[in-house]
Amino acid sequence: MKKSLIAAVVLASASFASTAAMAATVGNTPQVLDLTDGSGFFGDTFAMNNNGNTFADRFTFSVGGTSAGSNLDAIISSVSRTADTGLDITGVSLYNAAGDALVSSGASLQSGNIDVWTISSNNLAAGNYYLQVSGNLVSDQAASFGGAVSMAAPVPEPETYGMMLAGLGVLGFLARRRKSANQA
Repeated sequence: MKKSLIAAVVLASASFASTAAMAATVGNTPQVLDLTDGSGFFGDTFAMNNNGNTFADRFTFSVGGTSAGSNLDAIISSVSRTADTGLDITGVSLYNAAGDALVSSGASLQSGNIDVWTISSNNLAAGNYYLQVSGNLVSDQAASFGGAVSMAAPVPEPETYGMMLAGLGVLGFLARRRKSANQA
């Protein structure tokens, strides 16, 4: 009895180890995310016969110059005929490439045969970043995901407009005063 119990434990351990050993990380990473005029498209495609494999694709980009202080918004999706085919997106994250610091995590809007995720981040400082999309391949069919990202300058707060109008008023007052002094 004791020998058969030990044999069963060894066999179960071996089957779990063989399943874990079969899983591989697939994907094309890192990829440069081209943010022409502050927006761009990205994604990846996976060949057939990758059931059980995982992916963690990184899409790199830089924030600098006039884009510093911008807000980032992105949507990522995959479409399969059923929830048991294609792939399953399990996470979307934005990292600062310096030190791999997490900046923002995405939110799942829909899961199943159609996966939809969004991610947003405000006031990005100048530097290098990457958007990471992670998931599992759930069948031996080919699969893909795609996304769109947009970076826009933040909308000024009402106080900013008030300060701008006050500044313009002061400039107008000074110009009028200078004009009066020149006429006298």
